[in-house]
Amino acid sequence: MTDKIFVTRPFLPPVEEYLAYVKKIYETGILTGQAVSGPLGQELERRLSSFLKVENFQIVTNGTIALQFALKALGIESGEVITTPFTYVATTSSILWERCKPVFVDIEPDNFTLDPAKIEAAITPETKAIMPVHVFGYACDVDAIQKIADKHGLKVIYDAAHAFGSVYKGKSLTSYGDVSTLSFQATKIFHTAEGGACICRDRAVHERLDQAKHFGLNGTEHVCLGINGKQEEFNAALGLAVFDHMNEIFEARKHICAVYDELLKNKVQRPKPQKDLIFNHAYYPILFENEKELLAAFDRWNKADIFPRRYFHPSLTELPYLTEKFDCPVSKDVSSRIVSMPLYVGMTDDDVERVCKEI
Repeated sequence: MTDKIFVTRPFLPPVEEYLAYVKKIYETGILTGQAVSGPLGQELERRLSSFLKVENFQIVTNGTIALQFALKALGIESGEVITTPFTYVATTSSILWERCKPVFVDIEPDNFTLDPAKIEAAITPETKAIMPVHVFGYACDVDAIQKIADKHGLKVIYDAAHAFGSVYKGKSLTSYGDVSTLSFQATKIFHTAEGGACICRDRAVHERLDQAKHFGLNGTEHVCLGINGKQEEFNAALGLAVFDHMNEIFEARKHICAVYDELLKNKVQRPKPQKDLIFNHAYYPILFENEKELLAAFDRWNKADIFPRRYFHPSLTELPYLTEKFDCPVSKDVSSRIVSMPLYVGMTDDDVERVCKEI
């Protein structure tokens, strides 16, 4: 029987390596923290902060709540947030959950990130922030977006869920914006099964965010409204065990992408390479000519036990619970014919050839 090939599989370190970190939990007896993370959580924060070369870094429960904390810590509790319709629904739902209004601006066609040329037309007196997404690990036009934000007095929150390991203009892609957020969900390049992180430009924002995720505690005093956004020690243990293999993970994904490049050369449309970006090989998206060809390919793939994903589909302008309509034709077009190809540590060259054969 042919092995099934899924769009992704979580990387799992050798179980004995994970258990070595778990043993430390049993030795300390600490499963979580109250006003601070547990010792393994603190170690994970230190190691990730050093790896990304960023300050004011902290892990949280997941990538969605990271966006919610970013809005809270920046004092954005109402008004409009300009964002992209070409992303996972969590970006939009975090805005709505915090009682703000998402305002969709279309994407550019080369890397599918928020088009800065269309942002200013969407700004109103109610606009409080811009929330772009570094889609698939490609860089938004951070300079143009920051220039617009500075001109209009807006905050910038980057959803960098796909950006772990991407370096833009010599800096971690997560270092841009007032707050940048990460997801450590199981399918991400680096994961803790479930988890996320926030990187804040300003130390005061970092401290407000830290208090918010610890029930509003400062030491033993409740100084502000907060909730429980901590990550517990077992997730941190898994993260530390995964982190020990980061070079292996990056190299494996880079190799798989190179095999795809060779087999699909001049056969499919791909995102445009970015001059100043060291890409993290988080995803391998391709574009079909139209949705009909895409659906035909999916039929062949699924019959061959291959399961790519229509990522992202549909454009979030189509969400049924949004009352306002937005005209974003590029997003609508791209979402109708884009596919994320299978990509994970453990894929063989033969697996990649199987996938490409059905195109």
